[in-house]
Amino acid sequence: MSGTSEGPAPAADLDRDAVTESNGRTSVGTEPPPPYRSVFTAAPLAMAVVDREGLVVTANDGFGALLGSDPDTLVGRIGADLVDLSSDARTWHAYREVLRGREARLRCTRRLKHPDGQSVWVQVAVTPLPAPADGVLLSVSDISAQRELQGRLRHLQMHDPVTRLPNRTLFFERLTAALEEESYDEGGTGRIGLCYLDLDGFKAINDTLGHRIGDRLLAAVAERLTRCADEAGYARTSAPLVARLGGDEFALLVEDSTGTDQLAELAESLLKAVQAPFDIAGQRLSVSASIGVVERLAAGTTPTALVQAADTTLYWAKADGKARWTLFDPERNANLMTRQALASTLRPAIERGEFVLEYQPLVGMEDGRLRGVEALIRWNHPQFGVLTPNRFIALAEEDGSIVPLGRWILATACRQARRWQLDHPTEPPLFVSVNVAVRQVWDSDLVADVAETLAETGLEPRLLQLELTESAVMGSAGRPLQALQALSDMGVHIAIDDFGTGYSNLAYLSRLPVSVLKLDGSFVRGFQYEGAGVPPNPADEVVVEAMIQLAHRLGLTVTAECVETLAQASRLRRIGCDTGQGWLYSRPVSPERISELMDSQTYAVGNP
Repeated sequence: MSGTSEGPAPAADLDRDAVTESNGRTSVGTEPPPPYRSVFTAAPLAMAVVDREGLVVTANDGFGALLGSDPDTLVGRIGADLVDLSSDARTWHAYREVLRGREARLRCTRRLKHPDGQSVWVQVAVTPLPAPADGVLLSVSDISAQRELQGRLRHLQMHDPVTRLPNRTLFFERLTAALEEESYDEGGTGRIGLCYLDLDGFKAINDTLGHRIGDRLLAAVAERLTRCADEAGYARTSAPLVARLGGDEFALLVEDSTGTDQLAELAESLLKAVQAPFDIAGQRLSVSASIGVVERLAAGTTPTALVQAADTTLYWAKADGKARWTLFDPERNANLMTRQALASTLRPAIERGEFVLEYQPLVGMEDGRLRGVEALIRWNHPQFGVLTPNRFIALAEEDGSIVPLGRWILATACRQARRWQLDHPTEPPLFVSVNVAVRQVWDSDLVADVAETLAETGLEPRLLQLELTESAVMGSAGRPLQALQALSDMGVHIAIDDFGTGYSNLAYLSRLPVSVLKLDGSFVRGFQYEGAGVPPNPADEVVVEAMIQLAHRLGLTVTAECVETLAQASRLRRIGCDTGQGWLYSRPVSPERISELMDSQTYAVGNP
């Protein structure tokens, strides 16, 4: 009978507490002591006596039966070879230590091959013989039935009972093994791929038709996914591992992948397979799948990182419309991680004073004089540098931090406007325009906040303008509309920002407490640029002129955004626009620069 080992080398169990001293021992032979000979011979346990050189001195019938040999023919054979103790270095070293009397015991598990071709799992124990005998006793017990039971239990633990696929535990075990360095250093591609699949519409079926139908559907989906994996693995070293991770989520692990094209082809086949109708319990059911696809070098990748990337990409596939596969994009993921990092530090940043305001002039079109400023927030982020509002305002609205941030902007802008008024008593006071998010109206008492701020700073209500986007204002009803009306009654001006790009219900506009329209920059950019060599489009001017005339008829003033050239300013002035804002006059600047502009009342194109 020959011995083989399966999988990683079994660990040797050394009982160091039972070491017996061999110094001074007199060898009286290696036969079992006479009192124990009858027990040795008749015992059902397979046993053999091995001398200090490792050769079999005697073996009982059980040992011969286990190895399929006559016990007498085993005498003189190398004991370690008979029970596979020399196949791995660790066990071989431990065995030699017991033979030399330096260790008291060795226990290990081995798989032996019987002459009839069957494999037998055995537990081998090596212990020194008691004095005066010399040598060791080799005892071998058949644990095949125990191993088979353990294998069945492990299969149950590692497989999903509904689909019979590997479960999450086995999937991560295989993934971890695939990412170990020795796995991809043995002549493979050194790459790994993952398709992370989630069923679209499964919850509705499960909720309406019951879990029994839902389970049968999952089993049917698993069969199709396995078929796709088998087809993908044809003519390759192995097929992708298909696993159910839980609920309606499945994963296909591709070891030694050849690139994104291979994963894309697999994902496409999975989509088609799942989209075909299922006939279950007399009903035709239809579902689709969203799939996140990741393919990369195995080196430097961890199981957690790979699955997180696939999960993120699956989310993108669902967000992009479902029933599709999406390939992992590192740049998109980096933006997402940055977004999450910003969201987590927004509120503390307010307390740490990381935000500042810059101000962009609002200039009278007729005389070119400074009329007011728009307050624009900047975030001096310690990691990402200076961030403009488009990087964090949406995040602030999502988590509600826009309310405390909005209060800070309002108070800071009003305080600065009042400071300019006090520092320039001979100049007409500037109004300050502050952007307000809809959530500020819903989640806070905006009217009370404004009243308190004006009282604390001493700024007159007429010098404060609040800007809301067109979609926010046009959809106002109930509490938001009441708040806008109360602010208008207080004397605060209400402006519609980016007018012309949203709802644009002109009939509803006449019933709102609005005093200013800010034309979206897209209309101004449609005007002719100096030196552009493109003739002006008369339609652009007609549309803008019509909006200005309508606003004037409703008693509103008009501000044009994104004024960047003298030609644009000239045309806007000709058609009656009241104020302009843009880089022609100045970029957003510090409060000190606004003070200088108030003193000079002159503007240079592209003023920094």
